[in-house]
Amino acid sequence: MEKIRLKIKSFDPAILDRFAKQIAVTARSTGATVSGPIPLPTKRTLFAVIRGPHIDKRGQEHFILKRHARLIEISNATPETMDKISQIDVPPGVDVKVSII
Repeated sequence: MEKIRLKIKSFDPAILDRFAKQIAVTARSTGATVSGPIPLPTKRTLFAVIRGPHIDKRGQEHFILKRHARLIEISNATPETMDKISQIDVPPGVDVKVSII
C-alpha cells in the first residue's frame, strides 16, 4: 500500500479531534508516516424557521448546523497499519471515508 487518505466528518469538533488523534497515534505505532489531522473548512447550513404558525413573517428563529472535517494522510502504510486502524471503534456521529491512493 502506498498512501491511505482518511476524511473524517462530524458535528461535534471535540469528538472529531479525539478520534483523529487516536487514528494518528495508532498509525504511528505501526511505523507509518502520518500527516495530519488537517482541519478542512467547516460547512455551515442555516435554517430560518417562522416562530408563529399564522402571521408575523418577521418573527423568525435561525438555527446553524456546522459540519467539521479533518483529513489524515498515512504514507508508508503496511497491512498491519490498515488492520489496526480498522479495529478502532468509530464514535457515534462520526463519518469516516477511506481512500487508498
